[in-house]
Amino acid sequence: MKVKEAIALFRYYQQANQRKRTMESYRSLLQRFEQLYADRLINSMKSDELYQFLEDMTGRLAKSTRRLRYAQVKAFFNFIIDKCSLDMKNPCHTSLLSKTFRMARQAPRAILDKEIVDEMIYNTRDRRNRLILEFQTRCGLRIGEVLKIRASDVSERRLTINLGRNGGHPSIVQLTNPLV
Repeated sequence: MKVKEAIALFRYYQQANQRKRTMESYRSLLQRFEQLYADRLINSMKSDELYQFLEDMTGRLAKSTRRLRYAQVKAFFNFIIDKCSLDMKNPCHTSLLSKTFRMARQAPRAILDKEIVDEMIYNTRDRRNRLILEFQTRCGLRIGEVLKIRASDVSERRLTINLGRNGGHPSIVQLTNPLV
Protein backbone atom coordinates (compact mmCIF):
# COMPACT_ATOMS: atom_id res chain seq x y z
CA MET A 1 0.00 0.00 0.00
CA LYS A 2 1.32 3.43 -0.94
CA VAL A 3 1.38 6.35 1.48
CA LYS A 4 -1.17 8.36 -0.51
CA GLU A 5 -3.62 5.43 -0.41
CA ALA A 6 -3.09 5.05 3.33
CA ILE A 7 -3.72 8.75 3.88
CA ALA A 8 -6.91 8.61 1.80
CA LEU A 9 -8.13 5.65 3.86
CA PHE A 10 -7.26 7.44 7.11
CA ARG A 11 -9.08 10.61 6.03
CA TYR A 12 -12.13 8.60 5.00
CA TYR A 13 -12.18 6.97 8.44
CA GLN A 14 -11.79 10.35 10.12
CA GLN A 15 -14.73 11.84 8.22
CA ALA A 16 -16.98 9.08 9.51
CA ASN A 17 -15.68 8.84 13.07
CA GLN A 18 -13.83 11.97 14.17
CA ARG A 19 -14.80 15.49 15.09
CA LYS A 20 -14.12 18.34 12.71
CA ARG A 21 -11.44 19.85 14.96
CA THR A 22 -9.56 16.56 15.09
CA MET A 23 -9.57 16.36 11.32
CA GLU A 24 -8.33 19.96 11.07
CA SER A 25 -5.53 19.16 13.49
CA TYR A 26 -4.31 16.35 11.25
CA ARG A 27 -4.79 18.27 7.98
CA SER A 28 -1.43 20.08 7.66
CA LEU A 29 0.51 17.08 8.94
CA LEU A 30 -1.06 14.70 6.44
CA GLN A 31 -0.71 17.17 3.56
CA ARG A 32 2.99 17.59 4.22
CA PHE A 33 3.49 13.86 4.72
CA GLU A 34 1.71 13.14 1.44
CA GLN A 35 3.76 15.75 -0.44
CA LEU A 36 6.99 14.13 0.66
CA TYR A 37 6.16 10.43 0.60
CA ALA A 38 3.07 9.97 -1.62
CA ASP A 39 4.45 7.22 -3.86
CA ARG A 40 6.42 5.37 -1.19
CA LEU A 41 5.21 2.05 0.17
CA ILE A 42 3.92 2.42 3.71
CA ASN A 43 5.98 -0.51 4.96
CA SER A 44 9.20 1.02 3.57
CA MET A 45 9.03 3.98 5.98
CA LYS A 46 11.88 4.03 8.51
CA SER A 47 12.07 5.68 11.90
CA ASP A 48 14.96 7.96 10.92
CA GLU A 49 12.90 9.32 8.01
CA LEU A 50 10.00 10.00 10.37
CA TYR A 51 12.38 11.66 12.80
CA GLN A 52 13.66 13.98 10.07
CA PHE A 53 10.10 14.68 8.90
CA LEU A 54 8.95 15.59 12.42
CA GLU A 55 12.05 17.69 13.07
CA ASP A 56 11.55 19.64 9.84
CA MET A 57 7.88 20.16 10.56
CA THR A 58 8.06 21.01 14.27
CA GLY A 59 11.64 22.16 14.88
CA ARG A 60 10.75 25.65 16.08
CA LEU A 61 7.44 24.82 17.77
CA ALA A 62 6.60 24.29 21.43
CA LYS A 63 7.45 20.94 23.01
CA SER A 64 3.76 20.12 23.50
CA THR A 65 3.07 20.72 19.78
CA ARG A 66 6.04 18.57 18.83
CA ARG A 67 4.67 15.80 21.05
CA LEU A 68 1.20 16.15 19.48
CA ARG A 69 2.56 15.80 15.93
CA TYR A 70 4.54 12.71 16.94
CA ALA A 71 1.42 11.21 18.53
CA GLN A 72 -0.56 11.93 15.36
CA VAL A 73 2.00 10.22 13.11
CA LYS A 74 2.08 7.29 15.51
CA ALA A 75 -1.73 7.08 15.52
CA PHE A 76 -1.78 7.19 11.72
CA PHE A 77 0.61 4.25 11.48
CA ASN A 78 -1.24 2.33 14.20
CA PHE A 79 -4.50 2.79 12.31
CA ILE A 80 -3.08 1.65 8.98
CA ILE A 81 -1.31 -1.37 10.49
CA ASP A 82 -4.46 -2.38 12.37
CA LYS A 83 -7.09 -1.80 9.67
CA CYS A 84 -5.08 -3.17 6.76
CA SER A 85 -3.61 -6.06 8.75
CA LEU A 86 -0.13 -5.14 7.63
CA ASP A 87 2.70 -7.32 8.85
CA MET A 88 4.96 -4.52 10.00
CA LYS A 89 6.06 -2.78 13.15
CA ASN A 90 5.09 0.83 13.71
CA PRO A 91 8.20 2.86 12.80
CA CYS A 92 7.30 5.36 15.55
CA HIS A 93 7.96 2.72 18.23
CA THR A 94 11.67 3.47 18.56
CA SER A 95 13.54 4.93 21.48
CA LEU A 96 14.89 7.74 19.30
CA LEU A 97 11.42 9.07 18.53
CA SER A 98 9.81 8.38 21.89
CA LYS A 99 12.66 10.08 23.80
CA THR A 100 12.86 13.05 21.46
CA PHE A 101 9.13 13.71 21.54
CA ARG A 102 8.33 12.75 25.12
CA MET A 103 5.93 14.68 27.31
CA ALA A 104 7.35 17.70 29.09
CA ARG A 105 7.61 17.30 32.84
CA GLN A 106 4.92 19.09 34.75
CA ALA A 107 6.14 21.36 37.52
CA PRO A 108 4.60 20.43 40.86
CA ARG A 109 1.91 22.81 42.04
CA ALA A 110 2.80 25.13 44.87
CA ILE A 111 0.46 24.82 47.83
CA LEU A 112 -0.02 27.95 49.87
CA ASP A 113 0.23 27.87 53.65
CA LYS A 114 -2.91 28.54 55.67
CA GLU A 115 -1.36 31.71 57.09
CA ILE A 116 -0.72 33.14 53.62
CA VAL A 117 -4.29 32.37 52.53
CA ASP A 118 -5.67 33.97 55.70
CA GLU A 119 -3.53 37.04 55.07
CA MET A 120 -4.76 37.28 51.47
CA ILE A 121 -8.37 37.12 52.64
CA TYR A 122 -7.78 39.63 55.45
CA ASN A 123 -6.08 42.11 53.07
CA THR A 124 -8.87 41.94 50.48
CA ARG A 125 -10.74 45.24 50.62
CA ASP A 126 -13.68 44.45 48.36
CA ARG A 127 -16.42 42.62 50.35
CA ARG A 128 -17.52 40.59 47.33
CA ASN A 129 -14.02 39.31 46.59
CA ARG A 130 -13.41 38.56 50.26
CA LEU A 131 -16.63 36.56 50.43
CA ILE A 132 -15.66 34.62 47.32
CA LEU A 133 -12.25 33.78 48.81
CA GLU A 134 -13.86 32.74 52.11
CA PHE A 135 -16.27 30.36 50.38
CA GLN A 136 -13.50 28.85 48.29
CA THR A 137 -11.10 28.28 51.17
CA ARG A 138 -13.41 27.55 54.09
CA CYS A 139 -16.11 25.57 52.27
CA GLY A 140 -13.98 24.08 49.47
CA LEU A 141 -16.22 25.46 46.74
CA ARG A 142 -15.09 26.00 43.18
CA ILE A 143 -15.45 29.45 41.64
CA GLY A 144 -18.37 28.34 39.46
CA GLU A 145 -20.21 27.06 42.55
CA VAL A 146 -19.55 30.29 44.45
CA LEU A 147 -20.82 32.43 41.60
CA LYS A 148 -24.11 30.51 41.53
CA ILE A 149 -24.91 31.44 45.15
CA ARG A 150 -27.80 33.91 45.48
CA ALA A 151 -29.14 35.85 48.45
CA SER A 152 -32.18 33.54 48.49
CA ASP A 153 -29.83 30.61 49.31
CA VAL A 154 -29.07 32.14 52.73
CA SER A 155 -31.52 31.99 55.61
CA GLU A 156 -30.33 33.04 59.07
CA ARG A 157 -26.95 31.30 59.44
CA ARG A 158 -27.60 28.50 56.93
CA LEU A 159 -26.53 28.42 53.34
CA THR A 160 -28.11 25.93 50.97
CA ILE A 161 -26.00 25.14 47.92
CA ASN A 162 -27.19 22.93 45.10
CA LEU A 163 -24.09 21.02 44.01
CA GLY A 164 -24.52 18.92 40.87
CA ARG A 165 -21.71 16.54 41.70
CA ASN A 166 -23.55 14.63 44.45
CA GLY A 167 -26.68 13.78 42.53
CA GLY A 168 -28.09 17.29 42.50
CA HIS A 169 -29.15 17.14 46.13
CA PRO A 170 -28.75 20.37 48.04
CA SER A 171 -25.85 20.59 50.46
CA ILE A 172 -26.31 22.66 53.60
CA VAL A 173 -23.39 24.64 54.95
CA GLN A 174 -23.68 25.96 58.50
CA LEU A 175 -22.10 29.41 58.75
CA THR A 176 -20.45 29.79 62.14
CA ASN A 177 -18.26 32.88 61.71
CA PRO A 178 -19.32 36.12 60.10
CA LEU A 179 -17.68 36.27 56.72
CA VAL A 180 -17.57 40.02 56.24
